[in-house]
Amino acid sequence: MTNLFQEIKEKLRDAKLSIILPEGNDERIIEAALKLQDEGVIRPIIIGNKEEIPSALTVINPQTYEEMDKLVAAFVERRKGKVTEEQAREILQDVNYFGTMLVYMGQANGLVSGAAHTTAETVRPALQIIKTKPGISKTSGAFIMVKEDVRYVFADCAITIAPTSEDLAEIAVESAKTAAAFGIKPKVAMLSFSTKGSAQSEETEKVVKATELAKQIDSSILIEGELQFDASIVPAIAAKKAPDAVVQGDATVFVFPSLEAGNIGYKIAQRLGGFEAIGPILQGLNAPVNDLSRGCSADDVYKLAYITAAQALI
Repeated sequence: MTNLFQEIKEKLRDAKLSIILPEGNDERIIEAALKLQDEGVIRPIIIGNKEEIPSALTVINPQTYEEMDKLVAAFVERRKGKVTEEQAREILQDVNYFGTMLVYMGQANGLVSGAAHTTAETVRPALQIIKTKPGISKTSGAFIMVKEDVRYVFADCAITIAPTSEDLAEIAVESAKTAAAFGIKPKVAMLSFSTKGSAQSEETEKVVKATELAKQIDSSILIEGELQFDASIVPAIAAKKAPDAVVQGDATVFVFPSLEAGNIGYKIAQRLGGFEAIGPILQGLNAPVNDLSRGCSADDVYKLAYITAAQALI
């Protein structure tokens, strides 16, 4: 774990990136922000009341923000007539909408929220304002799973409940990019309860189709499917079940066929396997926005700020 964050810090050291932390009334956010400020690699920007926040930190208050008119006009334009100017002004008093607009307007490189807000309250502004990258229809949630020097990417474990083949293909391509950004050579396994036709059903065919679509999106990615988990991670089993596969028991990126499988899978690895789960990292957005657990610690905030900044370099 130490190595991962040391690598991230070295990558970011000369980038001069800033991250919005909208929940300035939360002690965990302030503690993390002070640590980030002290290190000087990332510049934290707090949304809140200056009088209530340590003077060492950069603070922006929506109620006194001098360029609010500019933000309101940009928000109305971005929402394509779905809100009036009066509604926009009211909406932008919400710290997540305000912070996300600052990212959209280029005032910061990413946002981390969720210590005191639900996932929906964090993600909705990002989907409405920042939106997904060209060619990406949905965002997805990945976890970096770390245990000593071993690193994997698991996706989607947080967002898309019942992904289609097209969704899974997008998740695979974006997860490979996430892996590469964090020093993991991407070898993607499209997981199923079947390996290379050992069983056939609508569920397995969905994964087979997703694998082909992902190859069409980016032919440079090493990707194989459908694979059972053991065939994706144990070379001897891969040699027996899928001898011609380009992934031979050495997968580093695991794409689960449904949200329930992904969510259960990462928690088993975390609780029984002793892996630390970093995330969820939201993939596919035009700028990085990430969601904390409301039970997070100051250290979780600190780490996710670095992850978010690293995403901004992808």
